[in-house]
Parts: sequence; structure tokens; C-alpha cells
Amino acid sequence: MQTMNTASVLIADVHPLIRAGMAALIESDGKFTLLGQACDGQQAMEMCDRLHPDLLLMDLNMPGCDGVEAIGRIRAQHPDAKVIILSGHDGEDDADRSMRAGAHAYMLKSAPLDDLMTCIHAVLQGKKFMMPELAVKLASRIHGNQLTPRERDILMHLATGMSNKVIARAAGIGVGTVKFHVKSIMSKLNVCTRTEAAMVAAKRGLVHLN
Repeated sequence: MQTMNTASVLIADVHPLIRAGMAALIESDGKFTLLGQACDGQQAMEMCDRLHPDLLLMDLNMPGCDGVEAIGRIRAQHPDAKVIILSGHDGEDDADRSMRAGAHAYMLKSAPLDDLMTCIHAVLQGKKFMMPELAVKLASRIHGNQLTPRERDILMHLATGMSNKVIARAAGIGVGTVKFHVKSIMSKLNVCTRTEAAMVAAKRGLVHLN
């Protein structure tokens, strides 16, 4: 592991402009060395194996192998590597999944540059970092009702506008069972309509709608 003054950084993001911006930020700080840039999760893992960065700044949603999967595989091979997830979504579900997978921090791409640099320095010092508003959401989530894996699956279908009958066919269960799960989902999300459920799910990061 390199010292704080010579920390090596690898950037992984699907968007070229974001990679370029992050690269410029890292290179402008004399305390870091930029090792390279990856355009997807698979390339990020390959570059980690080859370059052994101290810090990986990684997008959450990437083609092929998403950030959460990549985190687990990278941390398994390189337990000393530190990972900061950069996401465009402020949903607590994404933050929760990322941290559980082994990320050291979850930051929004819209965060001020000073906040990002504070996060980077904190993580390199061995600390976990979470934006205050997301930390509050996660704390509240611990005491709330969480969706079951089956409910998450049905919620994904519901969010695309499928009817109960179509969801039942896709999930391989009865229509009555779908109705039961939809009712439970709406209760846990504290909403009254399917449209509200889809909107809240997207905001919380439970589903991602194009």
C-alpha cells in the first residue's frame, strides 16, 4: 500500500466526459497518481488485477458487470483496495447494496468537488464515508420494512407498467399471489397507487427506469 502522499487511483465510469473530469481532478492534486481509466466493470477488474490501485473511483451502473458485482470481486482479490462508488442516484437501496458489497464510500456525482476530495482523503485514511442525507436515509431504513426478494422482483415488473396478470405469468405465480405482494409492497413503501410505488421505488434506487 502506498502512502497518503503517493496514493494511486483508478477511475471506472461508462461516461467519457465524467472520466475526463475525474482524471483532471485527480491529476490536479499532487497527492495522487492516476493509473488509468476503465469504461466498464469488467475492464475495472482487469485493470485492478494488473495495476493494484490504492483507490478505485467507480460508477455504480455499468454495462456487463455493474458496480456492486465488481466491488465484491475486486475486494475478494485485492482486500486492501479501497472503493468509492460514484452514482447519479441518491436512493438508499443503492447506497446500502454498495456498502454491503464492500465499498468504503458512496458519493453522488452531483456532490461538490470539495466533498469528494474530503471523501477521498477520509477513505484513504481507512474511514468509511457517506453523505449526511444518505446516512439519515439508511439509518431510517434499518428500522423500516424492507422488501423481500420476491417483492423486489414483482416491483421491477410493476414499475414497467405490467398488469397483475402479466406479472403473474412472468414470475410464474398466481394472480392472487401477485395481488398479495403488490399490496404488501405498497404498504411498505407507504403509497396508495402503483404509479406512486414505481416513483418511490425509482427514487430510493429499488428500480432504475430509463
